[in-house]
Amino acid sequence: MHKLQELKIWQKAINLATEIYKVTADFPTEEKYGLTSQIKRSAVSISSNIAEGAGRNSSGEFLHFLGISNGSSYELQTQLIITGQLNLIDEKTLTLLLKEIEELQKMNYKLQQSIKLKQ
Repeated sequence: MHKLQELKIWQKAINLATEIYKVTADFPTEEKYGLTSQIKRSAVSISSNIAEGAGRNSSGEFLHFLGISNGSSYELQTQLIITGQLNLIDEKTLTLLLKEIEELQKMNYKLQQSIKLKQ
């Protein structure tokens, strides 16, 4: 088990999800159950899977959930690019969010490599 609150990747993922909720609050009402809902679920999934993996009993399980978290980050990245092409989000905000996601993806990869080395 890992100390969740000490994991910087988890902290960054929480901050990203919070930002996503703020940004999507301004999305059109007709997207509430479509793209907006998907974006929120993907964003929450990143930190949730990190947390679930950290709470598991083995490194292998943690790696599994980090993989799911990483997949959710790519899902979120794709969804945000779509919102940009639909002009639902301004270019500056989109660029900042995509940069945050890319940083999380790099952190996830490094954490996975670190765990694999310790096995």
